Amino acid sequence: MMPGTPPKDASADLFVGIMSGTSLDGIDAVLVDFGCGPPKLVASRFAPYSRSLAAKILELHEAGKDELHRAALLGNDLARQYHQAVADLLRTAGLSREDVRAIGCHGQTIRHNPAAGYTLQIGNPDLLAELSGISVVAGYRGRDIAAGGQGAPLVPAFHDAVFRAHDRHRVILNIGGIANLTNLDPASATTGFDCGPGNMLLDAWIQRTLGEPYDKDGAWASSGRAIPDLLEALLAHPFFHAPPPKSCGREEFGLPWLASRLSGTPKPEDVQATLLELDARTMADAIRRWCSAPDEVAVCGGGAHNRALMRRIGECLPASRVFATDEIGMGANWVEAMAFAWLARQRLMERSGNLPAVTGARGARVLGALYTR
Repeated sequence: MMPGTPPKDASADLFVGIMSGTSLDGIDAVLVDFGCGPPKLVASRFAPYSRSLAAKILELHEAGKDELHRAALLGNDLARQYHQAVADLLRTAGLSREDVRAIGCHGQTIRHNPAAGYTLQIGNPDLLAELSGISVVAGYRGRDIAAGGQGAPLVPAFHDAVFRAHDRHRVILNIGGIANLTNLDPASATTGFDCGPGNMLLDAWIQRTLGEPYDKDGAWASSGRAIPDLLEALLAHPFFHAPPPKSCGREEFGLPWLASRLSGTPKPEDVQATLLELDARTMADAIRRWCSAPDEVAVCGGGAHNRALMRRIGECLPASRVFATDEIGMGANWVEAMAFAWLARQRLMERSGNLPAVTGARGARVLGALYTR
């Protein structure tokens, strides 16, 4: 699925999708045409966060002085960055704002506590609509939580729409900051859930230790050896053993959780190796326990580029072929942002965007609030 400018005719049905996730690496933005056949990626852009911006977001995950004021200012800043990403997409595609029906913007999660009945994403969709001159759909998670659901993950509905195959049992494994999976079994209804940390702890540990944004290809993890006692302590987290529906975030799997389980003076690369093993084991265990034996596991998100992690997942699931979603027509980097373009379209068409079997909601719901241009 290579970017390309669509013809400016009545068949084009253009939406922008914006995703900025738990990994805090930056903004994924896509321009998608839903006009004919499968969704077509017209243009894409990744806008990295500065270290100072990522630090400000991370600080808001904990209660602190003047946090409401800081959250409001940061939401405005994010809206401006989202707008710039949209402007860049349109310039790349040679299109104008009038060509786009709506922007689907997830926003930046700073708290996720469905057990207490709320989730909180910032990004000021009012300001984004004002700056861009394009209608914005945002606030997807709240309606699902109001209906008794987890509010996450939301991407399985999109996975079901674009990746389901009648002739094979496929699992879509989305490895972002948090990992989630979608079980597409031809013999049953779609299910899915968050299965634990994805890139979040791997990135956080190498940033803290080496000052690098991420572990390219898992090379640093591959230079170490997993620490058995630490691995067992991490695997004991109740989340891994709880049945779905379930979702998680930094509240469960931040650096403080890791630090509380470290003892002695382990080699930093051995800690990284342990975190990679934790990821591979928990993802594979979740697939075996709740998805039986799929024919294939298609991986999207940043984790699809971690060669060591992909190799280890494959070793843990020898009966399944493990590969990136690029092989089935959608670039691994852009699947999640495309999902929020699709969810915006669902909202405009007044169609449901959640799967109750995934989130635990009492029923299907139309998701998102509309901020008109």
